[in-house]
Amino acid sequence: MARESVTPPLRIGISARLMHHPPVELGFPNKTLQYLEQSIAHWILSEGALAFMLPTLEGRGGLHRSAVHLRDYVHAIDGLVLQGGMDVSPESYGEQALRPEWQGDRVRDLYELELIWECIFQGKPVLGICRGCQLLNVAFGGTLHQDIASQVPGAIAHVDAAAYDAHTHPVNFAPESLLARLYPHHHGQARISSIHHQSVKQLGNSLMVEALSNLDGIIEAIQWQGSSFVYGVQWHPEFHAPDDHSRLDSGPLLREFLRAARTRAQR
Repeated sequence: MARESVTPPLRIGISARLMHHPPVELGFPNKTLQYLEQSIAHWILSEGALAFMLPTLEGRGGLHRSAVHLRDYVHAIDGLVLQGGMDVSPESYGEQALRPEWQGDRVRDLYELELIWECIFQGKPVLGICRGCQLLNVAFGGTLHQDIASQVPGAIAHVDAAAYDAHTHPVNFAPESLLARLYPHHHGQARISSIHHQSVKQLGNSLMVEALSNLDGIIEAIQWQGSSFVYGVQWHPEFHAPDDHSRLDSGPLLREFLRAARTRAQR
């Protein structure tokens, strides 16, 4: 009797968040922690894909290369998600931090930039979330507003520390955008979570704007016009609960990313 063919689940890599100076109470003095926020992993798992955190190759004294290379990690996955976290370092786009607290995480930038370009080289899809969207813009030669509140006159609040993921605002989808196609019943508008004080300033090369904050013009989603799926959203779709109809359903976007991953895996 012939055995029925079963399609294996997709393997989605998620870039690590870095904690360079963990609180004493965690019990890791003088160590760097690499971690994965639960919501992003569960979001990936919700569509039947497997989620794997990809560790950096960084060690004391700088980048450390062993027998395993980043290209090996990318070869082993079907797609990459860049999760949110610490600011992108202004050094990564040729500027100096205007305030000490905006210095960002240069180590993580270098690690994720290498991941991005290795995925592009191998034709693997990339989805950037919040910080990940900003870093995609930097990867293609773009720049960032280091702080929306002080650098964009008339901007609305894009972050509220007290409300955190409950803070939302509306966005407009660009005509003919992927978002407009994925969400036809929204008529080009939606409400999304907003937890960021930095944002895209000068758009990177070969990128197109997919969505804007309709209250102040801040870029909220971008897409690469190249040969593979490279997409960034400034919001956190993994924080949008399926039963919360006040915010954009994150399902169609995730399924489109996974569709691109499946198409690439079947080549």
